[in-house]
Amino acid sequence: MVAEKILGNIKDKATDKAIVNVDFEWFELEKKRIRKVAGDGEELGVCVEQPLREGDILGETESAIYVVRLVPAHLIKISVSTMEEMGRLGFELGNRHLSLQITPWEVKVPYDEPTFLYLKKLGFQATEVTEQFHDFIQCKAHGEAHHHEHSHS
Repeated sequence: MVAEKILGNIKDKATDKAIVNVDFEWFELEKKRIRKVAGDGEELGVCVEQPLREGDILGETESAIYVVRLVPAHLIKISVSTMEEMGRLGFELGNRHLSLQITPWEVKVPYDEPTFLYLKKLGFQATEVTEQFHDFIQCKAHGEAHHHEHSHS
């Protein structure tokens, strides 16, 4: 099966058909082309021009609907209680070029041990969690649309 467009979202569709999950990692949601195997063993070629979201419908047969499922990821959750703490956290994370999810009272980033230990050393309330990583800001450091000119005179 080849998915060339998103056919809606399962949360907006009532159905009696079997819902078959197609698992995606958070970093795969923006891939333009990817090969996946659904929960029932069906192979899918996903060729869509927009980022995928939890519940997006990739395909449908007479008996099943194939749906994007975002699998939980290993993350660092950093709780903050003041704007000053959020600013300091932003400063410390800024040059690490991490994708992050921000809410008023916490920031989540993909887990890596050096970052986790560094944040703990600095006194941040950092914990390891396994949760879905969605609605994140993806770091595209030094991407095509961002160029630096340097002068060393």
